Amino acid sequence: MSGHSHWARIKRKKGATDAKRGRLFSKCARAITVAARMGGGDPNTNLTLRYAMDDARAANMTKESIERALKKGTGELADERPIAVVVYEGYAPGGVAVLAEGLTDNHNRTVGEINMIFQKHGGSIGRPGCVAWMFSAKGIFVTGPGQDEERLMDVALAAGAEDLSETDGAFEIVCPPEAFARVKQALEDAGVPLESAQLGQVPQNYVAVTSAADARKVLGLMESLEEHDDIQKVHANFDISADLLEKLQNA
Repeated sequence: MSGHSHWARIKRKKGATDAKRGRLFSKCARAITVAARMGGGDPNTNLTLRYAMDDARAANMTKESIERALKKGTGELADERPIAVVVYEGYAPGGVAVLAEGLTDNHNRTVGEINMIFQKHGGSIGRPGCVAWMFSAKGIFVTGPGQDEERLMDVALAAGAEDLSETDGAFEIVCPPEAFARVKQALEDAGVPLESAQLGQVPQNYVAVTSAADARKVLGLMESLEEHDDIQKVHANFDISADLLEKLQNA
């Protein structure tokens, strides 16, 4: 399974505890606040804000919580903590490239904690730019199972998608960032169920992870990074076979 989209499906199979759900709400609120602060409070003209609000709704965040985060970003409510956008890059075992996007009010604290997470799982944090060049910003959709490929292709490509591929009965659709809203609307209008819809970083090439030990460390690193309060999204270029993934899950 390739790391940029199927990681979301791995997480879904693990399920979500109340603690993780609360952490997700906090991250969604922070993303809305920062997006509104940087680009204004109108989601019709601020695409970053629109996507952040869409993510919050997809996570079942309440309307009141979304509005409160928005008002913090526009200055209608006080927000005592200045928050900065950060990106951490590094390597997981097996030469897998990892790109973690975050928001923090204390960069020195966060970078130290992220460095420890990499080390704990057999990886290493790198200098800015060491792996970012391997990724390209894209809109990524993963459908539910049982879709008709030809119909799905017609809908997605007509709306501006670039690529469609099938894995484990589900389809992945990739589009340029500027076509994200258009493709999402087209899929919804066509009644296509979506497991996930997000803006992310798609790797240009993948690294096959064939060792069970390395695969376990890679997945552990991904999970630990995403569980960190200051990390919003994690991207990687690993490719783990379905057989190996099943073996790890049944171990």
